[in-house]
Amino acid sequence: MTAPRVFFYVQHLLGIGHLKRAATLAQALAAGGLQVTLGSGGAPVPGMRPDGVDFVQLPPASAADLSFRSLVDGDGRAVDDAWKRRRGAALLDAWRAANARVLVLELYPFGRRQMRFELLPLLEAAAARAPRPIIVCSLRDILGAPKTLERQQETLELVERYIDRVLVHGDPRVISFDRSFAAARQVAHKLEYTGYVVSPAKAGGEAGKGEVVVSVGGGAVGARLLEVALAAKPLCNLRDRTWRLLAGANLPSEAFQGLARANGVQVERARADFTTLLANCELSISQAGYNTLLETVQARARAVVVPFAGGNETEQTLRARCFAERGLVEMLEESMLTPAALAAAIDRAAGRPKPGPGVVDLDGARKSAELIAQWTVGRAA
Repeated sequence: MTAPRVFFYVQHLLGIGHLKRAATLAQALAAGGLQVTLGSGGAPVPGMRPDGVDFVQLPPASAADLSFRSLVDGDGRAVDDAWKRRRGAALLDAWRAANARVLVLELYPFGRRQMRFELLPLLEAAAARAPRPIIVCSLRDILGAPKTLERQQETLELVERYIDRVLVHGDPRVISFDRSFAAARQVAHKLEYTGYVVSPAKAGGEAGKGEVVVSVGGGAVGARLLEVALAAKPLCNLRDRTWRLLAGANLPSEAFQGLARANGVQVERARADFTTLLANCELSISQAGYNTLLETVQARARAVVVPFAGGNETEQTLRARCFAERGLVEMLEESMLTPAALAAAIDRAAGRPKPGPGVVDLDGARKSAELIAQWTVGRAA
């Protein structure tokens, strides 16, 4: 019997977190016996094509700025209606070629409203197909900036019309969905909490032993944290440790070269063994994006997190606060970020015992795959 096919759509606009989580989920779906096509609409990211998954790179789009209102293409030019038509056609072609029994949309219609030019036609095409596929929305634990009542109502109408299931990749003991979506009760009958989605840690090795690891994900908005961390180093009790700065692929070259000239630190773009570094390090310093924070918790690393709060972003701050309340991290708000304040936070975190295991459900990838496989049982191919 042919394994059910899943088409998974993801669009990252600034950082790479959405794509990383989607890739982790896609790989878990494939490991669970499903045939998966991952359609990515953001800029290509090296090393982000999961094993055992068909990967479709759509014409890339990114956010023009932190407002997320405008899109630019792969060459940094503002997209026009002709580009949108080409992009929408490419997405529909990929969907039809996959012939999938399940359509998974990452974030939409709870976010990615700027992509509705292609997602509404995709939903129409899926809903009109016979037999109708299962349509699933895949959400992180916290949505972005709070939605107006009008936007909430628009979302609810789209969920009612098109979406069969809503997967929230979080743990309600830590953060319930209504913390960032006030109308959550109205979609409760379609909602499933899966636990957090985190890539399995790579076992073994001594990399990062006793180090201070400073990371900023893809690096698009991490320059200031890296610079302040350098200035905080001589002020804290861990000044004599090896400090390793992971600047990310998207940090501008000029900023990267400036960091690389600093004395007494190791500066790299990224490490394939990042989870090993976290498991072995003396302390992690990072922002509070979904993937990095959950990898830090999985590694039981002592950590200071400085949640990104640019533009209208509230997601990282809420997540960091909830995790800090459970003693899993030391939080320093971005508005308070100075060398002295960061050094004090480092000393507080370094003086604590490592967090215990089992405080947060980290089994979201496996459970998501299990749920989707269950929903396909008895459905026509």
